[in-house]
Amino acid sequence: MDASMALRTPRRLLHAVTSGPVGVSERGGGNQVLKKVFVSPDPGRSRLRFAARAVLGIGLAVVVCGMAGTSLIGAIIGGLAALLALFTVTDATVRGQAVTTALLPVAGLPVLTAAAALHDLPVARDLTFLAVVGAGVYARRWGPRGHSLGVFAFMTFFIAQFLHATTDRLPEMYAAVLLSVAAAAAVRFGLWCYERRRPAPAVPAPPAGTGLARITTRQAVQATAGAGFALVVGQLVSGDRWYWAVGATWWVFVNTTSRGETLVRGFRRVLGTVVGIGLGFLIAVPVAGAPVPTAVLAAACVFGIFYSAAVSYTWMMLCVTLLAELLYGLLGFLSPGLLALRLAETGVGALGAALAVLFVLPVTTHAVTDVWIQRALHCVHACTAQAAARLAGTEGADPAARVAELEQLLGRVRLSVAPLVHPLSPMYGRRRRARRVLDLLDDCAREIRGLVAVAADPEASHDARLAAACWRVEAAVEALTGGGTVPARTGGPRAAEPALAHLHDLEHALAELAAPLRSPSGSRLAGA
Repeated sequence: MDASMALRTPRRLLHAVTSGPVGVSERGGGNQVLKKVFVSPDPGRSRLRFAARAVLGIGLAVVVCGMAGTSLIGAIIGGLAALLALFTVTDATVRGQAVTTALLPVAGLPVLTAAAALHDLPVARDLTFLAVVGAGVYARRWGPRGHSLGVFAFMTFFIAQFLHATTDRLPEMYAAVLLSVAAAAAVRFGLWCYERRRPAPAVPAPPAGTGLARITTRQAVQATAGAGFALVVGQLVSGDRWYWAVGATWWVFVNTTSRGETLVRGFRRVLGTVVGIGLGFLIAVPVAGAPVPTAVLAAACVFGIFYSAAVSYTWMMLCVTLLAELLYGLLGFLSPGLLALRLAETGVGALGAALAVLFVLPVTTHAVTDVWIQRALHCVHACTAQAAARLAGTEGADPAARVAELEQLLGRVRLSVAPLVHPLSPMYGRRRRARRVLDLLDDCAREIRGLVAVAADPEASHDARLAAACWRVEAAVEALTGGGTVPARTGGPRAAEPALAHLHDLEHALAELAAPLRSPSGSRLAGA
């Protein structure tokens, strides 16, 4: 199996394989997705820095593990720990990120111990794995920190299956995890801590609720059911690689909320895997595990995973698949049969996720979309109020944080309506209206950014008409979120004052939103 062959392989630079959170939706065909990855705006070059820092941090972690005398198994689990520490930790503050990073081993090491102890007890191992899946998804109710710890715990159990971890290897694995998390932290918070110069925006929490009305609770049940299906069917497909199917189910659920989002994610995962396998025949198979080209290509894949994650899940999965193939080439057992098996197990995992979201406590797309749109609209009003207060000279008024929150919320709206705007969606009317909503919300965000830029100018003065315009924005938001009638924007020439002009254009966009947000019968777009 994998571990025994790995131990006979000379130590080489290895990076663990995983996927990460998805960002904004992928609208349009292949050319548009390609453009999204390579031409998509990258404010502050944040994606570029994110990806470059990942390559540095993971490389340092593997080097540290090698200097500490760990085997190839230690390098693999160390690279994975560093990757997760750099990828999944998304707290809003640097302090919060540091605390979450420090807690990763607390979540991962007990799971690693359980996986190793249950290595020869398949029934207990499988039940424990499913419990880890459910707990990992349920942990999302505690926000970004719970999400990160849940992902780390799941992936620790997953990699233990790949390595056939046993209790006699635990001391080395403990050391590799601790050293790699420390190395990743040294890069993230010391060598390259760009967040201190650019505060990270707050990540919006999932919609709240109680009991089974809480989305994270329903998703925990769904993920456990889907993983159970993937585990059973995956073992029928392959007694050695069944955990691939469970992993595919897990990652389909990461950063999704509704059944529509999950189904689209599953489709993109399979698509990225198919294309990645095709590239594997062209790249990984000819390289055949040669150390230097494999290391260079593996670093490029790691860069691609981090760089594309925020804009294209398909491209991210392509990079993940190609990286896995390169690593299997290093281990000496890359073959067409192995690639076909990976595709089959990925399909099983995606099918398990699809069946779970369709038939187990389904979370409808319209319910989730409605929540995110309302939160985005309320944030628009909060941004406006803060900017107006800043213009009025109110001490402590700072709309910048609200603008960052608005960008995050709009990203969630795009992700939520992705099933509606997907090119394969048969509901043309809803697709057209959903795209109109996205365009108008983008208009709102543009006017908010312009308003905040004006408010940041110390020379800008307060205009008495700003208060009236802000009141109209508040009334429009209340009408859109409460089902009332949105006041029509009165005509007239565009205001000359920059702040007032942005507010008037914002009023116009909010008034235009009333039509696409509701069907002819008066229901919201999300519930149509």
